[in-house]
Amino acid sequence: MNKRYQVFVSSTYADLKEERQRVIQALMEMDCIPAGMELFPATDEEQWLFIKKVIDDCDYYLLVIGGRYGSTTPDGISYTEKEFDYAVSIGLKVIALVHGESDNIPFGKSEKEPDLRARLESFKQKAMTGRLVKFWKTTEELPGLVALSLSKTIKTFPAVGWVRASSVPNETLLLELNELRKQNTELEQSIQRLASADRPVIDDIANIDSLYTFRGTYYASYGKDTFKCSISWRDLFALIAPYLIEHPNDTSVKVKLSESLFERAGKKGGTPRINDQEFKTVAIQLNAYGLIQTQYTKTTQGSMALFWSLTDRGERLMLESRVIRECPNLSLQGNAPQAVRP
Repeated sequence: MNKRYQVFVSSTYADLKEERQRVIQALMEMDCIPAGMELFPATDEEQWLFIKKVIDDCDYYLLVIGGRYGSTTPDGISYTEKEFDYAVSIGLKVIALVHGESDNIPFGKSEKEPDLRARLESFKQKAMTGRLVKFWKTTEELPGLVALSLSKTIKTFPAVGWVRASSVPNETLLLELNELRKQNTELEQSIQRLASADRPVIDDIANIDSLYTFRGTYYASYGKDTFKCSISWRDLFALIAPYLIEHPNDTSVKVKLSESLFERAGKKGGTPRINDQEFKTVAIQLNAYGLIQTQYTKTTQGSMALFWSLTDRGERLMLESRVIRECPNLSLQGNAPQAVRP
């Protein structure tokens, strides 16, 4: 976005009118927004509150010091120094342009009273401590010093700045982005929970090698009949795990599991279906082992369905249970000793 910075220009006024004009012109050429008190000289407490509000809205504070300390407040401090102290107190970055040849300043633009000259010198020392300072001698030098100093400060200490309202995302878009960030955070947390499932989520869960008996029905030539199959959770998972790579829906998994258990029970023919509650138990049990995850999502037809998939742990166990391993004695069979008849 095209950002503009607001810069508060602080100095004594009567003796530095031309210098202020040059500084303000330089700021405008840098696409900055100058803010100063040309039309509102600080002469009372009410105007001081207004000045503070203007400084609060600024991004940087530009101080120009010449040969005068300036008019003072009832506290005995000049309004310029008071502005400086306030800008420092709220954390604004200060750029100080100090006249480098006090002895060559015209008599009419210099402090005549010893007390004010002493205060001016003290203010100079305070302004030059711990910040970027440039010294100027002539009015013509100021625009270049402003450009160099402010450019370096903006690059080193970027501020908030101002942008056109039309360039800022509208409230609806910001709310949508915020909602997406929340959803993304929730998804990341869910992924982390699944990835860290290195053990069952229930402490006293049945051992994965323990047996469980499934019951189902099927239709034979003579009518409806029942079957049952006892199998360990490890073996049951090994039966269906390869099919879960394709992220099947809940119905497809139930069909495949029913057929696998039916065949394992030594049955043939018919259309087997295991008990629906027992099938739900399978999903819960394998999820508790950290082997699968289920999620409702849209189908290709636009409706919603429950889909199964393997976790990282599930993929590892599938490989361990289904991979074909080499038999250590297989390579020796060709050299086995032969029996000889006497």
